[in-house]
Amino acid sequence: MRGFPAWTKSPARAYLHAMRKRDERLIVLGVAGVAVVAAAALAVAALRQHAVYFYAPSELAAAPIDGRPVRIGGRVRTGSLDYGADGVVRFVVTDCAADALVAYRGALPDLFREGQEVVVQGVREPEVFRAAEVLAKHDENYAPPEAAAALKKTGCWDEKNLASNAG
Repeated sequence: MRGFPAWTKSPARAYLHAMRKRDERLIVLGVAGVAVVAAAALAVAALRQHAVYFYAPSELAAAPIDGRPVRIGGRVRTGSLDYGADGVVRFVVTDCAADALVAYRGALPDLFREGQEVVVQGVREPEVFRAAEVLAKHDENYAPPEAAAALKKTGCWDEKNLASNAG
């Protein structure tokens, strides 16, 4: 009975002991694997719920938004800014291919002007995009990356006239 523990009397008993240890390891690995998959699924679900997607005005109509907050970006159309008596500011965001009417209640950023690039976050409604936040560019040489990419995609981006479009 060389090579077997003293408490075993036969090779069969030693084999069964080794099988139990292997089974225990497999069970531990299986439980750990299930825990990792469950944690990954929860993380993906949480990210999906809190993700805010970006759309250009030309992409907004076809986007499946279903009441979730999204961001749209482009240039504020010159002549579209309207300060309503009800305290709601309305303006049009364009990417030169399509327009999106935006309604916003609150103080606009100091750098907000017609003809400049903006990103607005809010919820699309049937007639208007109801904004909760308006982000304006920092200076005449900067445009939010998402808005600049949307304008470049539609051919509305004019690098040399960027400063003159600021208002």
